[in-house]
Amino acid sequence: MSVNLSPKQLGMPNLIEQIDEILAETGCAPSCLKLEITESALVENVKKANIVLAQLKNRNIRLSIDDFGTGYSSLSYLHRFPLDTLKIDRSFVSRLGAVENGDGGGQPLQIVRAIVTLAHNLGLNAIAEGVETAEQLAQLRELDCELAQGYWFSKPLDSLGITEILINLGNLKSGEIRAIPSRLAPGDAS
Repeated sequence: MSVNLSPKQLGMPNLIEQIDEILAETGCAPSCLKLEITESALVENVKKANIVLAQLKNRNIRLSIDDFGTGYSSLSYLHRFPLDTLKIDRSFVSRLGAVENGDGGGQPLQIVRAIVTLAHNLGLNAIAEGVETAEQLAQLRELDCELAQGYWFSKPLDSLGITEILINLGNLKSGEIRAIPSRLAPGDAS
């Protein structure tokens, strides 16, 4: 389960204790939790953020930079944080394949390629946000982007809707999931 963590929450002195309590109350395994933090939240106080992220990582909680490429962070800080994933902002993904402005989607494609390459070079996964077309999905596959999420796969669902999908997936026989791409599965349970 992915949960957004606001800059205010990241700065709370009792954040770790609150997360420990929630995990204990819900019975959720820490490795099933992914906290998504924006670039700007990380650079507001790099030292504090690094300490908190290290404590979260020591609990086996996964960490992701959300909306990567839209903040004002310095790439020199990126390698300092114990991250698992870079989420490519939908503003880049939505322009993949676009013919507007005469660039045929070339510039956004190069930006997405750079982010995927950066993620892989840092040992991180890349998730593309806002995938809405088959063309965008095809381009992301070509770039070896591991995961994607967006309306192409599903509109946002309430807990009953996602529960039904998960139950139905559990009822499929071996081999029936071939329609799901092997390297680029629909969504990341965000």
